[in-house]
Amino acid sequence: MANVAFIGLGVMGYPMAGHLAKAGHNVTVYNRTGAKAEQWVEDYADTEGVELFAAPTPAGAAADADIVFACVGADKDVAEICIGEEGAFGAMKKGAIFVDHTTASAECAHAMAAAAKEAGVGFVDAPVSGGEAGAVNGVLTVMCGGDTASFETAEPVMQAYAKSVKLLGEAGSGQLAKMVNQICIAGVVQGLSEALHFAMEAGLDAKAVVDVISKGAAQSWQMENRASTMIDGEFDFGFAVDWMRKDLGIVLGEANGMGVSLPLTALVDQFYCDVQKMGGNRQDTSSLIRRFRG
Repeated sequence: MANVAFIGLGVMGYPMAGHLAKAGHNVTVYNRTGAKAEQWVEDYADTEGVELFAAPTPAGAAADADIVFACVGADKDVAEICIGEEGAFGAMKKGAIFVDHTTASAECAHAMAAAAKEAGVGFVDAPVSGGEAGAVNGVLTVMCGGDTASFETAEPVMQAYAKSVKLLGEAGSGQLAKMVNQICIAGVVQGLSEALHFAMEAGLDAKAVVDVISKGAAQSWQMENRASTMIDGEFDFGFAVDWMRKDLGIVLGEANGMGVSLPLTALVDQFYCDVQKMGGNRQDTSSLIRRFRG
């Protein structure tokens, strides 16, 4: 068991930090809104055999931790909690490890890895897939980049909230893998939206059609988990359109720098922009079907 810290208690970080406590680790949390950190400590206070604390700064959370985990919003937030005025890197013990679960750019991962090395700490970029439900149920997929020693130390601890944790290369590799993940999701959700719209316009029982085709080659996680709610026009859950657009912006920026053409991804990004204009900013990514159904 380890002394760990968790920085960022959003819809993902809150339950992820909870799984660490339930796994028997002492956990110190930090959140920009301090009341939420205090609430987290209260919510998990009955966890036996562990010590839980709320810290006023990232540095305060990280000072005594063997591993510091983070899940915040974007590149600038990662930089702030790592190397800002009260950032974690300046307070961490030599040899401690920072694991960043934020979906950020590969450039950010490279910069933070270099800063961590200078501070004498390890760094793993480790974005996750699985959404809020995956975090709550402890079945996230974690894509990692970094040195082998840091990964092998952190990986058993990450298992508290993951079903799959894999090292894919040096720093930045985790972020690049997450970009691949988001490219796939964008294409699948658009295809599913068009298919369901077609089925309904053709007068078919769309749910019956999905029940049949989901047993064959058309099957996907999105079909299994989102087709029914898409048909019913329910989108008040899951991964928000605003966050998907942030991620696709990272993807397209990286692709542009590489000279790689991603025409479908660029098109779907604009379709999500349409959903935002319809007021769907906080709706699940499956709300893409609203462009057809209203």
